[in-house]
Amino acid sequence: MKTSRRKFLTSGALAAGAATLAAPARAQSTIKWRLQTYAGPALGEHVIKPAIDAFNEMAGGQMEIELYYADQLVPTGELFRAMQKGTIDAVQSDDDSMASPTEVTVFGGYFPFALRYSLDVPALFNSYGLDEIWKEEYAKVGVKHISAGSWDPCNFATKKPVNSLADLRGLRIFTFPTAGRFLSRFGVVPVTLPWEDVEVALQTGELDGIAWSGITEDYTVGWADVTSYFLTNNISGAWIGHFFANMDRWNEVPPHLQTMLKVAFDSSHYYRQHWYWAGEARLRVEETKLQLTSIDDAEWATVEAEAAKFWDEIASESPVKAKVVEIIKKYNDTMHKAGKPYRFS
Repeated sequence: MKTSRRKFLTSGALAAGAATLAAPARAQSTIKWRLQTYAGPALGEHVIKPAIDAFNEMAGGQMEIELYYADQLVPTGELFRAMQKGTIDAVQSDDDSMASPTEVTVFGGYFPFALRYSLDVPALFNSYGLDEIWKEEYAKVGVKHISAGSWDPCNFATKKPVNSLADLRGLRIFTFPTAGRFLSRFGVVPVTLPWEDVEVALQTGELDGIAWSGITEDYTVGWADVTSYFLTNNISGAWIGHFFANMDRWNEVPPHLQTMLKVAFDSSHYYRQHWYWAGEARLRVEETKLQLTSIDDAEWATVEAEAAKFWDEIASESPVKAKVVEIIKKYNDTMHKAGKPYRFS
């Protein structure tokens, strides 16, 4: 009995040791990703850091994401290429800012007047088929589209008051590529700069204003300190932003960690939705750094009419773009027919 027991204990210990030695290297080491966001540090404290901190805690040492802010590793305009090549593993950005070479890039960021409210984005992606289109288009170029979320509206913050369309003419405005392409129809001069240089450019006069965000970001990142006026009319009620990853790196991650990544990133989208929704109203009412101005509804209607022409021009560029525009048109038509509270006009 003693001999048999000794043999059992010995063989059992050897077997356990062998199992440990045979365990995959991946299980014995931490998967590390480098993720860069389009946002600077002040904004990043809200729009990405809480989600990354939560994921790293939940992952319990199995995986760790190193977070980098705007332009820290590569310029924002090179984010896509860096991710595609594997120089960085993941990105938080809109398609437009990171110069994505896909058919859907023009719709990222602010596609003029496609979205009235923040809920329009998850509705379009989860109920109207945009998520499938984005995943398919990015898979073609070796990138995993993880998720899309709704962020803030696109308003002007300027150094001079804007009370009519004529006041926009000649203004040098920091904005997104597609938004700039549209706004140039009204005499706006789009300017591209590194995100971190915007505040200084407003102080030196290189810029006359920005059309990059809503009022929440203006106050959060310091732009409210170097501009004087906020135009309540916007060209979009919500920004479309995403999380992406290099496809090979994504496929190396075990399924349970992929699920945790999705949950963490969805928590970031959700936070932004209520943070902006509350902030946009509160800051207009309670803060006084920025004086509110407005363009008359009848005059602003001409901008909305021009957006409809812009949609058709974009749709004519490719079948994929035409499909997305058709979905956006159908969605907005449904919202208008549904009436209040979906649409008020």
